[in-house]
Amino acid sequence: MSDRSGNQIAVPPVAEELGRVFHSAGYRLYLVGGPVRDAILRRSCTDLDFTTDARPQDTTRLLQEHGTTVWTTGAEFGTIGAMFAGHQVEVTTFRADNYDRLSRNPQVAFGDSLEEDLVRRDFTINAMAVRLGQGGTEFCDPYGGVSDLAQRTIRTPGSPQSSFLDDPLRMLRAARFAAQLGFDVDPDVKQAMTDLAGELRRITAERIRDEFVKLMGAPDPVVGLRLLVDCGLADYFLPELPRMRMSIDEHAQHKDVYEHTLQVVRNVLAHEEGQPDVILRIAALLHDIGKPDTKGTAESGRVTFHHHEVVGARMARKRLRALRFPKHDIASISQLIFLHLRFYGYGESGWTDSAVRRYVTDAGDELERLHKLVRSDCTTRNRRKSARLAADYDAFEQRIARIQSEEDLRAVRPDLDGNAIMQLLGLQPGPEVGQAWKHLKELRLERGPLDRDEAEAELLKWARQHNIGSPPEA
Repeated sequence: MSDRSGNQIAVPPVAEELGRVFHSAGYRLYLVGGPVRDAILRRSCTDLDFTTDARPQDTTRLLQEHGTTVWTTGAEFGTIGAMFAGHQVEVTTFRADNYDRLSRNPQVAFGDSLEEDLVRRDFTINAMAVRLGQGGTEFCDPYGGVSDLAQRTIRTPGSPQSSFLDDPLRMLRAARFAAQLGFDVDPDVKQAMTDLAGELRRITAERIRDEFVKLMGAPDPVVGLRLLVDCGLADYFLPELPRMRMSIDEHAQHKDVYEHTLQVVRNVLAHEEGQPDVILRIAALLHDIGKPDTKGTAESGRVTFHHHEVVGARMARKRLRALRFPKHDIASISQLIFLHLRFYGYGESGWTDSAVRRYVTDAGDELERLHKLVRSDCTTRNRRKSARLAADYDAFEQRIARIQSEEDLRAVRPDLDGNAIMQLLGLQPGPEVGQAWKHLKELRLERGPLDRDEAEAELLKWARQHNIGSPPEA
């Protein structure tokens, strides 16, 4: 099957088979949206999107006759799901919804024509369809999606103002598709994004978060991030990003934090292995958000950002909670931000083995990401300085590996466990046991592994100094 330009469109066999089921029953079934777009672009696509003129109850009947399992949780919106020929499929009746434009909730209405269904979709490149099951080559592109694919342009089927008022999240989707496909946004679409940015306030934090995460996982997230800032969309869900566009002082004593940040995001892409690491990318995006609030000037005239990593970690936690990120992701990102400056100075002053242990222990499961973030944070154009920092970090990682081979730094624990502490000090479970445990862990980090006698002697000494428990007399 081919489009109007003669490009072959590879339709998955399961789609054609499902199409024959609907065609034999007198209904039309179309493969629509992203799968058609990706097929024309020769991109892989695992999610298949179908639309039909059959009403939900008719779709249910047909799928029950040919599927092993059918679910109707989306029937209210015209969507019926099933297992068909070993594949999970969803089929949606033509839609002709109306929006109150006060919320995102549509007044669901079923349509009678494919064109009516396609015009309500977000962009022309997602408003193409292929009819299935009739053995023909009917390709439907009423709004010029193929032309926009060829011109690498993101445009809406109808007016962008009407589309974005119907669902303001589509403005974020425009930025996401620009980042995902490397396309330009049509000037009229970009103007509508700017004019209607405030409409994002109607969208729930969860939906914004999900779209933002997809953008950050795109091949070039910086393209999308620039659009979010330039159109004013970031102001409504990530205002810390545009705030980093700080004016450079007359002596050029600091970098443009915004441009530096975007470069760090690009840098981390080069360190990824396999799938995009969205946690690392977001940490890179937010690693310097504390700088605007900590900017100062020393007596020498040098611009300073004292403790911006501490302030930034706190700001990141607050922003990510507002966007309803999972607690684990918030902890990972904020910890990376908090630790991203700790390495600096290693090459000049050197670190004790104790300091290296603390670095690894504090990083915990985020150590590999921290390595990548620290390396990516070097955006200086001074080749000598860049080479020195890279060499210092190479040496640092080698040192970590050496100490790691001698001790399990990722699982540093006190040399005595809680039971041994309670037995030796005559304690019951409670906060004093935790204090003793913490003291022994600090010793472990400072001095490395202690043998049993050393650990017990140090614990008894500490207990007598703090009048804790009933340690035996020396």
